[in-house]
Amino acid sequence: MFAVIRTGGKQYRVAAEDVIKVEKIKGDPGEIVQFGEVLVVDTTIGVPTVAGASVAAEVLEQGRGPKVIAFKKRRRKNSRRRRGHRQEFTLIRVTEILTDGAKPTIAARPKPEPKPKPVAAETTEGAEPAESKAPRTKAKAKAKPAAKKPAKAPPKKADKSKSGGKGKKK
Repeated sequence: MFAVIRTGGKQYRVAAEDVIKVEKIKGDPGEIVQFGEVLVVDTTIGVPTVAGASVAAEVLEQGRGPKVIAFKKRRRKNSRRRRGHRQEFTLIRVTEILTDGAKPTIAARPKPEPKPKPVAAETTEGAEPAESKAPRTKAKAKAKPAAKKPAKAPPKKADKSKSGGKGKKK
């Protein structure tokens, strides 16, 4: 069974277990979303949509596409504009195609909890603490002594010419 859905101004032909990339929609990874704008289900064509039909899908990932550079140049005008753009998308897996107002049977999967970070072991009294290998920060980089700058030269004396220094030299 297949269906044609509309989302993000585009139409997609989908079947169960299809993985497709659509324009960004709200939803966290693992969440189930429903698409209500179903245009076609098998041989049933909706006018404009099929009544009571929907498509359930699981959000796999929220991401951004490749960078596209918009470069505009007006020749002989010394005018150039360079702008980058990354389109956001949502990767979804179609779980089922529902008809007659049915509800999705698959519940949302629980979000995986992040693993706890290991606690640093305490040092014993006799052992010396190891040096930390933390990256240099701006504060540490600025702590280096600066090289001495050379003294400024005295200002130059003005030329005394016949014109008093205000006009062109002849």
